[in-house]
Amino acid sequence: MDALSDVLRRVGLTGGVFINAEFTAPWSVSGKVAPELCRPYMVQPEYVVGFHYVVEGAFILTLADGAPRRISAGELVMLPRNDLHVFGSAGGLAATGVGVLMEKPGVSGVARIIHGGGGARTRMVCGFLGGNVQLHPLLVNLPQVMTLELATLPSGDWMERTFSYAAQTLAEGDPGAATVMAKMSELLFVEAVRRYLAALPREETGWLAGLRDPAIGRALSLMHARLNEGWTADALAREVNLSRSAFADHFTTLIGVPPMRYLLNWRMQVARQKLQEAHRTIAQIAFEVGYESEAAFTRAFRREFGLPPAMWRKAASTNG
Repeated sequence: MDALSDVLRRVGLTGGVFINAEFTAPWSVSGKVAPELCRPYMVQPEYVVGFHYVVEGAFILTLADGAPRRISAGELVMLPRNDLHVFGSAGGLAATGVGVLMEKPGVSGVARIIHGGGGARTRMVCGFLGGNVQLHPLLVNLPQVMTLELATLPSGDWMERTFSYAAQTLAEGDPGAATVMAKMSELLFVEAVRRYLAALPREETGWLAGLRDPAIGRALSLMHARLNEGWTADALAREVNLSRSAFADHFTTLIGVPPMRYLLNWRMQVARQKLQEAHRTIAQIAFEVGYESEAAFTRAFRREFGLPPAMWRKAASTNG
């Protein structure tokens, strides 16, 4: 499996659909995905990607940068950082908060919105993709908005028909339709990331550029997949068939930090997530993120965050 697929497979990516909407012009709404809306599908996620799929009609999407984007029927728009956005029949209209318009979910578990001035109709489905802390390095390297025209994808006709059929049956109250759309949205997110990655300039640096590089991508995949292994720069260099110095230089150039610093940062991110899951002991977490002893893990964690893990967990629990 290539590095991108390997990393995506491990981030706990889960899709969900929570609004089935019908708007008539003129209309304009604003919003973003509230993490608590994800709870029917998964434990409240660390990171959320919002998406809209247009079944019929079109809308204008506007973010804080002010650049309007037209999204038409058959297109899926994803917001990797779940930014607050305005979408409507035209730009510049006064927007209503989406939460005000949502009706109570029916048997499908999906809320309904019917709103607008009675003109041209737009039908759409709104949902999310959620995941754990391992999504962070990917999402921060993606643009604010990614769009996919389903018909242009391999097997796009089938995907578009399936999405449209699921949206129609969702409107009729079929609870299975939301599951179909959620699973397809997970696949389409991966496809959107692949397309963005393929279009990156060759001189691009960063985490995504590292994934595209055969040697660095392999090293990243190994670190994410086998986090509790006693990796060294030498061991990783051997795995990717480079000398230690060549590997370290190339990794640092692409990713921005040396490999062992990247591994430490990642271990600490994962450890923080695990500390919020009360069923794990400190010793278990230490082993799972690659430390041979609880004491060694505690020293490393304190250096990074200023508190030992037990105190950090208590403070996080109190603040939560």
